[in-house]
Amino acid sequence: MPRKIVVTSALPYANGPIHIGHLVEYLQTDIWVRFQKMCGNQCFYFCADDTHGTPVMISARAAGISPEALIEQMHKEHKVDFDGFYVEFDNYYSTHSPENKYFSELIFTRLNEAGSIVTRDVEQTYCENCKMSLPDRYVRGTCPRCKAENQYGDSCEVCSATYRSTDLINPYCATCRAKPTLQISKHYFFKLADYEQRLKDLIAGGYTQKSVANKLDEWFKIGLKDWDISRDGPYFGFKIPGEENRFFYVWLDAPIGYMASAKNYCDRNGLDFDNLWNSTEYELYHFIGKDIMYFHALFFPAMLIGSGFRPADRLFVHGFLTVNGEKMSKSRGTFIKASTYIKHLGPEYLRYYYASKLTDGIEDIDLRIEDFINKINSDLVGKFANLASRSGPMLTRKLDSQLGQLDEQGKGLINKLTAAKDRIIEDYENLNYAAVVRTITALADEANRYVEQNQPWATIKTDLEKTRGTLTAVINAVRILTIYLKPVLPKYAEKVERFLNVEALHFADVETVLDNHKINDFERLVERIDEEQVNAMIEESKEGPMPKAAESVKTETVAAEPFKPECTIEDFERIDLRTAKVIKAEPVEGADKLLRLDLDVGGPEKTVLAAIATAYKPEELTGKIVIYLANLKPRKMRFGLSEGMILAAGTGGKDIYMLSADTGAKPGQKVL
Repeated sequence: MPRKIVVTSALPYANGPIHIGHLVEYLQTDIWVRFQKMCGNQCFYFCADDTHGTPVMISARAAGISPEALIEQMHKEHKVDFDGFYVEFDNYYSTHSPENKYFSELIFTRLNEAGSIVTRDVEQTYCENCKMSLPDRYVRGTCPRCKAENQYGDSCEVCSATYRSTDLINPYCATCRAKPTLQISKHYFFKLADYEQRLKDLIAGGYTQKSVANKLDEWFKIGLKDWDISRDGPYFGFKIPGEENRFFYVWLDAPIGYMASAKNYCDRNGLDFDNLWNSTEYELYHFIGKDIMYFHALFFPAMLIGSGFRPADRLFVHGFLTVNGEKMSKSRGTFIKASTYIKHLGPEYLRYYYASKLTDGIEDIDLRIEDFINKINSDLVGKFANLASRSGPMLTRKLDSQLGQLDEQGKGLINKLTAAKDRIIEDYENLNYAAVVRTITALADEANRYVEQNQPWATIKTDLEKTRGTLTAVINAVRILTIYLKPVLPKYAEKVERFLNVEALHFADVETVLDNHKINDFERLVERIDEEQVNAMIEESKEGPMPKAAESVKTETVAAEPFKPECTIEDFERIDLRTAKVIKAEPVEGADKLLRLDLDVGGPEKTVLAAIATAYKPEELTGKIVIYLANLKPRKMRFGLSEGMILAAGTGGKDIYMLSADTGAKPGQKVL
């Protein structure tokens, strides 16, 4: 009887583009979903953009747009990237949705009624310079356990310790590097320790891989801590019911996004969400990276259990991607965006290469550029496509495109290929894609040896029917190998299906033999990779700023702007900073962010166009003593001539702060 399955992948953060590291997970999941559908099972694949949190808010502010506009833009870009790699979601949604708000509030309310939510006053980091509470990932410092420097405010990447940002040694704001202060605020906490035994029972029942269970056991031994599920405003997210300036922490509503995406799909397609998500009629599986297993193996299932929802049947955890044995690097050109890759190379090359490396473990996989080129050219071109290209054109040109029947030798080849079906299905089911690829390539070698032994290019001159029998066996081998490869290479398979003149292939078709069958004209299935294509992709990847939120599928980090080239003290001495008095300030017509400032600088008046209109009203500035860069070369702008610059700092929008001097200072005084 066909199975009913629901599958999710971790939600990509809506603060930056998809890159080839992200794609490890989505391609792993997509291959598994396609495999299940080819086995005749009903399998739904749900995902969404993870949209909330401070990084999105700050990025939107810096871009001069609303968070809603930013996440809409990123959603479109992410969907284009996924479509480009043939990742086929049944629903790709957003956590900024009415369904997600409903489930977040429902789960919170149920947990609160069950006594699993408490409030307490906490010390939290606050940046006086940025005028905001700092999320964990906006505080960096030295790990309190292993003393590794430059670690995040919630966990250490070196020793995997988890802690609060207030525990960091020598903390600093990740945005402006100022030392944060401490403030007292009421926060909501989820009592995770209350669910310890139920979580242990879940994990003991095979919830995830053994290596993951061992890591989780370390956290159990340390002791599960109450989880802070609230953040103070300003914050882009859902307000906690009954609160005006406190919001759900993004990690509370992010995994709930799986449910929201499923609910949205069910409502649009006449399905019962409660039956799909909360009954045993459907199997439920999550695919995630190892960096977020704490949230998905402890927090999320505990929240679900406590609120009357069932956790997943299995949590599949994978490792990271390295390139040439090292972390992806912008300087080396190995930090490759999905959109950059697709401009230079075929998406199925990467699908195949990842499949050849992926197992059911959490070890990192390595993309070695030379190995990548060789494997694609050797396997896809030299083994699989070669079989079709050697047989198809000969059949269409010399034998009226007509297959015959298998002889005994041909039957022997096909029997070897079909005998591998159960092993391949088992390896796909268990995520051992590398084993699948090894088996298929070995079978392709068998088929190519059969061609070499029977030499149809020679027999076509002397015995047409013997040649037809040989090519019939080869075409059937192509069909079987294509079925085995189809979850990995869906578009390649579509070309083969058109060429063979058959309906969409499934695993149930493996034992079927094509005989006395008419095929269509052969079309090229795959092209060789040229090393120059790869080099061009790497060169392009060295350009442009580092994408934000690029370290993993889900992080709360904004990549810092790259530092400018070093300057010398002599360069600094050329700067002439002086005090200036604002005589007049007025809006600039047609420029929402600019104010025109007339300045008394102790000599001839100067006019400066300053991008501070989002933070200051003109009437606030008259008479103000500001700091003025006096020897900046005048710049001709569309709105007039700007004769200098006033000094200000901040993240943009309303958070712009002019540097000012004492009101008694005389205009034109030099500032040391």
